[in-house]
Amino acid sequence: MILAALTASACATHHQARGLVLRVDRDTRMVTVSHEQVPGFMDAMVMPFELRDPSELTDLVAGDRIAFRIASRKGQTRIDRLRLLSAAPPGGGAVVDGSTAAVRVGEPIPDFSLTSHHGGPVTLSSLRGKVTAIAFVYTRCPLPDYCPRTMSNFLAVKQRFAGRLNRDVVLLTVTFDPQYDTAETLRQYARRYGAEDAGWHFLTGTKADVARVCELFGVEFWPEEGLITHTLRTAVVDRDGRLAATLEGRDYSGRQLGDLLDVVLAR
Repeated sequence: MILAALTASACATHHQARGLVLRVDRDTRMVTVSHEQVPGFMDAMVMPFELRDPSELTDLVAGDRIAFRIASRKGQTRIDRLRLLSAAPPGGGAVVDGSTAAVRVGEPIPDFSLTSHHGGPVTLSSLRGKVTAIAFVYTRCPLPDYCPRTMSNFLAVKQRFAGRLNRDVVLLTVTFDPQYDTAETLRQYARRYGAEDAGWHFLTGTKADVARVCELFGVEFWPEEGLITHTLRTAVVDRDGRLAATLEGRDYSGRQLGDLLDVVLAR
């Protein structure tokens, strides 16, 4: 018995990969991943995989970044090892104006209103029926792999969904530096990135309103030596105003974010 198991294992080929979780199906032990290129095996693409160990699905949600090993044997491919690289915040915690901060995936997001660089207010409730991606930046950010990288990812999404922007897909870029980032400053910032489309709003507001929105999505920021230190988090909201996924950190691509939006749009 032991010899047979070792022989079967020896016949499998293994490949290391990384990717962004798009969908988790616990009933079938399947996880759909937008993965990076796996040299010598497959190009970067969206692929559903079966997990050998169903316990690894317990805490896995859309938006998690994972490292995993692909085992391929006799035409069957599955994940036999998986490690979380980052995970969506667990939710719960402080209460802001009667609403729970850091909304959990699957829960409705309390409505909020901020001012768009296009002019006038934008409320989350007004975007019902559309899938919305929300990112948080500040225009004075000097680090190219932080806020500018977030902007590049959103620009890739804008280009991918050009025909559906403002109809099915909306992008919200929220500043957490409202004292400096006025609507006019955000208009100039948007122009710099070619982001003047109707379906892409750069949002500002009062310090209290901005802080509330950041808390709802678990975004933290604080002044430090003339700059703002902050966490990086991107949220995807489904057509019904529920949190579909949260992407933490900066190590995901615009293609992967677009793949995630495609999955949420197809629900």
